[in-house]
Amino acid sequence: MHIKHIFFDLDHTLWDFEANSKKTFSYIFDKNGLEIKFNDFIEVYQPINHRYWKLFREDKVTKSQLRYGRLKEAFQAIDFKSDDELIHLLSEEYITYLANHNALFENAIPVLEYLQPKYKMHIITNGFEEVQHRKLKNSNLLPFFDEIITSEKVGVKKPNPRIFEYALDITGAVNGESVMIGDNFEADILGAKNMGMQVIFCKFNGESATEEVSSVENLLELKNFL
Repeated sequence: MHIKHIFFDLDHTLWDFEANSKKTFSYIFDKNGLEIKFNDFIEVYQPINHRYWKLFREDKVTKSQLRYGRLKEAFQAIDFKSDDELIHLLSEEYITYLANHNALFENAIPVLEYLQPKYKMHIITNGFEEVQHRKLKNSNLLPFFDEIITSEKVGVKKPNPRIFEYALDITGAVNGESVMIGDNFEADILGAKNMGMQVIFCKFNGESATEEVSSVENLLELKNFL
């Protein structure tokens, strides 16, 4: 690969979303004195959350609908009685405390330290603007990246080509000399590939690739490509 710019996804790629999400829910449930079968909740919540994020990428639900709906459906699935006031409270507290937990994927920092002297590095994320910057700062990832491109800032979400066009423009990068690294095959990999960027698929979450592309199962394997 002849690469000058690396664009990373954040959640599920560098920042361990599932681990940090579990810690956040455990904290806010305890904080509010809720008697919830935690493992049952997490088991149903994760696929519901993934489905809502897909709908959000496709502009079929709003940010507020995502935050409310994923909790309401999860509580209904485990027969936990809750009213709208509690759901709205928990959805706000979840966003408030999520960035306080900052587990990263194995080898994230060593790999970024290896890459930083060689490349310009940036983030492209569909995550919420106010949360993503706190995640990056609190997890000590911020110093590695020159530009943080969020879907809220651009007005469209990956895989929409406009977010990649914006990222290339603001960084002065050329698509053929840029690589997108991410865990979501549709949003990160196909979205960037369709823009003429090179791609590396992070197979961390059991998602299958629909096309043959470069892939890794541990961040340390990025050294084989970069």
